[in-house]
Amino acid sequence: MLLLVLIIALGCNNAASAQNEYEDDVDLEDDLISELDLNVAPHRVPRQVRNKITKPHIHELSITTTIISRYAFTAVSCTMLNKHSAASQAVFMFHIPAAAYISNFTMIVGGRVFPSQIKAKEQKLKKDRKGNNGTPKDKDSAENSEGEMELFRMSVKIPGRNRAIFLLTYEELLQRRLGYYQHVTSVRPMQMVSKLSVTVTIVEHSRIKHLKVLPLRKIKTSGSRNNSRADGIDNMPPSTVIRQNETFCKITFTPNIFQQVRISNNGMLGDFIVRYDVERELGIGDIQVLDGHFVHYFAPKDLPVVPKNVVFVIDTSASMLGTKMKQTKEALFTILGDLRPNDHFNFVSFSNRVRVWQPGKLVPVTPYNVRDAKKFIYMISPNGGTDINSALQAGSLLLRDYLLQKEEMNHNSVSLIIFLTDGRPTVGVVQTPVILGNAKSAVQEKFCIFTIGMGNDVDYKLLDRMALENCGTMRRIPEDADASTMLKGFYAEIGTPLLSDIRVEYSEDSVEYVTQNLFPNYFNGSEIVVAGKLTNRSSDSLHVQVTATNSDRSLVIEKDISLTEQERETKRRVEEAEAGPNADGYVERLWGFLSVKDGLNGRVRSQTSSERENFTQRATELSLSYNFLTPLTQMEVETPQVLTNGTIAGAETTETPAHSNLANRLTEEEPTGDTPQSLHRNKEQPATEARAGKTTHGLKRPGKKSVTLSKTSADGDPHFVVDFPLSKLTVCFNINGEPGDVLRLVTDHKHSGVTVNGKLIGAPAPPGSHKQQRTYFSSILIVVDKPRRSYIEVTPRKVIVDSLDRLILPCSSSVSVDNKYVAVAVVANANITITIQGTIQFIILMHIYKNPAPYQRDHLGFYIADSKGLSKDTHGLLGQFIYEEVTLTQRLGNITAATENGTQEQTMTQGNPGPGHMALQVKERIVDVVKKSRNIYSGTHTVHCWFAKNNAAKLIDGQYKDYVVSHMFDTEDWPHGTNVH
Repeated sequence: MLLLVLIIALGCNNAASAQNEYEDDVDLEDDLISELDLNVAPHRVPRQVRNKITKPHIHELSITTTIISRYAFTAVSCTMLNKHSAASQAVFMFHIPAAAYISNFTMIVGGRVFPSQIKAKEQKLKKDRKGNNGTPKDKDSAENSEGEMELFRMSVKIPGRNRAIFLLTYEELLQRRLGYYQHVTSVRPMQMVSKLSVTVTIVEHSRIKHLKVLPLRKIKTSGSRNNSRADGIDNMPPSTVIRQNETFCKITFTPNIFQQVRISNNGMLGDFIVRYDVERELGIGDIQVLDGHFVHYFAPKDLPVVPKNVVFVIDTSASMLGTKMKQTKEALFTILGDLRPNDHFNFVSFSNRVRVWQPGKLVPVTPYNVRDAKKFIYMISPNGGTDINSALQAGSLLLRDYLLQKEEMNHNSVSLIIFLTDGRPTVGVVQTPVILGNAKSAVQEKFCIFTIGMGNDVDYKLLDRMALENCGTMRRIPEDADASTMLKGFYAEIGTPLLSDIRVEYSEDSVEYVTQNLFPNYFNGSEIVVAGKLTNRSSDSLHVQVTATNSDRSLVIEKDISLTEQERETKRRVEEAEAGPNADGYVERLWGFLSVKDGLNGRVRSQTSSERENFTQRATELSLSYNFLTPLTQMEVETPQVLTNGTIAGAETTETPAHSNLANRLTEEEPTGDTPQSLHRNKEQPATEARAGKTTHGLKRPGKKSVTLSKTSADGDPHFVVDFPLSKLTVCFNINGEPGDVLRLVTDHKHSGVTVNGKLIGAPAPPGSHKQQRTYFSSILIVVDKPRRSYIEVTPRKVIVDSLDRLILPCSSSVSVDNKYVAVAVVANANITITIQGTIQFIILMHIYKNPAPYQRDHLGFYIADSKGLSKDTHGLLGQFIYEEVTLTQRLGNITAATENGTQEQTMTQGNPGPGHMALQVKERIVDVVKKSRNIYSGTHTVHCWFAKNNAAKLIDGQYKDYVVSHMFDTEDWPHGTNVH
C-alpha cells in the first residue's frame, strides 16, 4: 500500500513539474512532448539507448472561423519548427468537412513562399496520382474520406533550425438539420502544441438562439447530431470562452499544454462542435442583398405535418452479420415508435432473394402493425449476397401501387424509400448504369429515394447518384461509427415532412443565374436556401413568390422586396457586428458555392453527353473563378527541394530596396510572430494567370530598418496630409466619408498604370467627441496595369500579391517578395513597403489593437514615399497635389496680401502670421485655412500644417463624392479630365 502511495505521489510531482516546464518554455523539445504519457510510471532511460525524435514540433496552430449568415470561412495556420541541425520531414494534416471547398493553400518554408494554384482537372491525371507527394488529395479522394470529414495532407522537408508555416483556408455553407446549424472543427494535431487556439465567430442578421458548445467529440467518424453521450454532458471543453450579444457571438478555445494532456496525451483532442439556431419571422423568409447578389433563407415553422408513405429496404446479406445488423435493428425499433398515426409503411429485406413483410400493400400505423413489424425485424438473419436491383424494384412497386390506389382520396402525402446497404451489388444485375436506369424508371418521379451506406465496402458513387436522380440524399455511416445513433438521426431529419413541391420564384427581369429553386420536400428543422445574381437592368423592387403544398391545401406566399433598402440593411448589420474582411462579398461567394454544387449535381443527373458537358463546363468555370478545389479541379503546389547543405534549391537572393537581408534561420531570441487571422480569396480577385510551379520571386526576411516617410499621407480618421516641397508648405484636411465608401487616393492609370483605392470602415466616436462616427481605411488596393496587370491588396491581417505568382502573406511575419514588376516587404505587425518598378513607393502602416475599445478598429495608414514614376497627370485625393504648388496668403478684410518668395512663406508657416486670417491659393481657388498640428506615422512624428475645413472644399478638384468609386478594382480616370491647368 505504501509503495502504491509513493508511485502516485511521484506521478503527481512529475505532472506538476511538467506543467511548470511547459508554461515557462514554449519552445519544447520534441521528445518531451511526443513521448508524454500519464498512464506510464516514470522510469530512467539510459542515455546511450535514447532515440532522438527529429520530427518537427508544431509550435502554433490557429484555426479561425467566421460564420456570416450560415456561410463559414475557416483559416488554418500551422507553424512547425525544426530545431535540429539536419533537415526534417514535416507532415501537415487537417480534417475538413466533406461538404466544404478548399479556397487557398500556401506554404512558407525557409523564408520562401510556395503558393498553390487551382487548375481544371486533367483526365489523364487520375492514373498518375500515385507517388505525387506534392499534390494534396482532391475532392475525389474517397479513400481519405471519413464520414463527414476529409483529410488534407501535405508533406514537406524543413531545413535544419528553420520553420515552415502552412496556411489553409476553406469555405462551407452550414446546413440546418433537426432545428439547428452545426459547425465542426477537427482539432487533431497529433502532438502537444505550444500555442493552440480555435476561434469561431458567428454573425447573423437575426437573433441567435440555442447556442451550445458541446464536449469534444473524440470519434471523428461519428457524424451523428443526436450523440447522446455528448448531449448528456453540459460541460464545455476546458478554456472555452463565449462572448455574445443578440446577433454576434465569439467563441474561443485555447487549451494550454497541461489541459491538452488531460484531454488526450497523443494530441488527438477531437471535434470542437458549435451548435446554434436563429429566430425566424413568419412569412417569406430572410432575404439578404449585397454587391449585386442575393441569398434567400426560407424555413417556415408551425405547419401541420404531412403524412408520409415510407418503405424501408434493408440489406440482410451475410456482410451485415454482427454489430451492423444489431445496430440496424435497434434503430428500426426506435423508428417504428416514431411513426405517426397517419403514416403508412412496409419493410423489404434483401440478400440473394427479396422478402416483403406485407406483400402488395402499405399498412397504416397501428399498435398491432408496429408489433408485427418488430417481430419481422427481430427474425431477420443475415446470409447470402446482395441483390440491390431486385430490392429497389420491389420497394418501388409497393409505393407505386399504393399511390395509384390513393389518387381518388385527394389527400397530399410524401412518399419515400429509405434504402440501406453495406456492400456492392453481387447478385442479379450488378452493372451500375443498369441499376440506376431501372431505379429511375421504377420511381417515375413519384417519390424519393434516400440511401444509406454502412462501412468501407459500399459503392458510394452508386448510392449518391441514385439519391440525386430521385430527389433524395445519401448518408454515409463509417465502419466504426455508432450506426444505431446515426440511423435514428437520419430518420429524424426526414421523418417530419411539412411541405412538398416547393417552388421559389423571383421577378424574371430582376434576377439571373438562380440556384436550385424547386424542392420536392421540406422537412421540419431544415432550411431551403436559394441564391441568385441580380441583373444590371433590375428595378429596385424584387417580387418573391413561394408556392408549396401541405397536408390538405396549396400555399402561396409572396412579397415585394426593396433591393436598395435590403442591401442597406445587410451592410448595416454586418458592420455593426464587426465581421471583418470576410464580410466583403460573402453573398456572392455563397452564390458561387451553391452554383458549383448545383452544377456538380446536374452533372450527375445528366442523361446525355452534351448535357453533362454543359454542367461540367459551368461548374469548372465557377470553381476556377472562386478558387474552389472541387471534383472538377486540382491543386498544384510547388514543394521545396532541400539541398545537402541545408539550403532550398532555386532560392534567389534578389535584394529588396530599402531593406537589408537577414537569413531566415531560427535563433533562441527570434519571436515566431502572431498567427494570420484571415486568408480567404477576395471576391474581387480575378483568376490568376501565374504558374504556381515556377516561383521566380526572391523572398527574404527584411531587417527592421528605419523607413523614410514623406508627409503626404492618409492615416487615422482619415486625416490627410499633403507636403508641397516646392512651396515649403504642408497642408492637411479631413474627409468625413461613409462606411463602405471606396476612395480614390491615387490614379495614374493612363501613364504609369498605377491606381490606389482605399475602403472605409465605420466606428462609433469616443465619448465626448463632436462626431457621431469615425471612419478608417480597412483595406487598401494598389492596381498596376503596366507592363502587365497585377495588384496588391492590404488589410491589417494579410497582404495578397497577385503578379507573376499569387501569394498570400500574413502581416504577423516579417517577409519580403520581389520580382521584376513589384517588390513587397512586410515588417511584422508594423508596415508594408510596396515598390513598383523602382520608381514608385508606397508605405502602408498597420494599426492593430490587442484589446480594442468600442470605438477602435484595426485600420491602415497610407503614405507616398517615392512618386518619381508617377506622371504630372496623376490625380486622386492625394495624387492631384504631387506636382502642384500653392501660395499662402493673408486676408485682412477685403485686402489680400500674397507672399512673394520662399523665405517669407517659410517664416509665415513656422511663425505667427499676425492678425487676420490665412488662405491658400490653389490653382485659381482661394481656400481659408487655420494652423494645426498632426501626428503621423503612429504618433512618432508631428507636423505643423495649414488645415482646410469642410471636407477640403475648394482645396481638392471637384467635390468629395467625385472621389468615391464603385468598387476596389475601379481604375476609371478622373471624370473631369487630367490634372493639367
